[in-house]
Amino acid sequence: MGHSAAIWDYRAATEISKDWNGIDQVVLRSPQGASVKVSLHGGQVTSWRNEQGEELLFTSSKAIFKPPKAMRGGIPICFPQFGNCGSLEQHGFARNKIWMIDDNPPPLNPNDSNGKSFIDLLLKPSEDDLKCWPHSFEFRLRVSLSTDGDLTLISRIRNVNGKPFTFSFAYHTYLLVSDISEVRIEGLETLDYLDNLCQRERFTEQGDAITFESEVDRVYLSSPNAIAILDHEKKRTYVIRKDGLPDTVVWNPWEKKSKSMVDFGDEEYKQMLCVDGAAIEKPISLKPGEEWTGRLQLSVVPSSFCSENLGL
Repeated sequence: MGHSAAIWDYRAATEISKDWNGIDQVVLRSPQGASVKVSLHGGQVTSWRNEQGEELLFTSSKAIFKPPKAMRGGIPICFPQFGNCGSLEQHGFARNKIWMIDDNPPPLNPNDSNGKSFIDLLLKPSEDDLKCWPHSFEFRLRVSLSTDGDLTLISRIRNVNGKPFTFSFAYHTYLLVSDISEVRIEGLETLDYLDNLCQRERFTEQGDAITFESEVDRVYLSSPNAIAILDHEKKRTYVIRKDGLPDTVVWNPWEKKSKSMVDFGDEEYKQMLCVDGAAIEKPISLKPGEEWTGRLQLSVVPSSFCSENLGL
């Protein structure tokens, strides 16, 4: 099995088509029937389906699919700024740009391609980007789908500038859940977090798991590399594994905030939860020629797996 997976032709499982704005999107498929869609607008994963064809990522029914605005859902990439903690537009500009397909990326570990269907994308700053953020970079993104349906995103950001720069980063992952009041997150208990609803004041998590009864907008600091999101109604668990991303953002807008967002349905907060692998509290610093790598792996397991089995 391992051998045949290694020689399975990933290119045959990769198609390029146009979305309704005429922008290229790439569809990755696994031999078992899982699929991922990636838009060249923002390098954004817009769909991730399991072998049964069930969607695993949330997209708002009111999402606006028109550049230069990022789409509300999927996995937008926040770079070089997360949120409004800087001089740039909310969450930076990477999610609003058209990326290129990178046909000749520098090599990654063989494990990142064997038995996977994948696409490599590249973003370089435009003249306009350099006016608002005067740093030359190359941002390489690999999106891959393993034979068993795991979704992995690997970002490599290189400083090709003559001077150092710093940035913050997040994979702003919108998970589709059956009912937010029935969801809990394991792996963030006892951690310190910055509460964006209280001017980023620092608190310590007291619960033995995170559950939801009102708006939550937090950055958990120095978080473990594996986190589980249990969806009781669906009896399934999302497992997030991350590397190079010390922080974890947890966000649900709840009722009042939902009604104020034009690209979000009033009741849709019940079906979504954002859990982001991120680097926010201590921005990443790159000297000239240096490269940073941030990796996120998403998988789904039946909830009969208890968290001990997940190495949490």
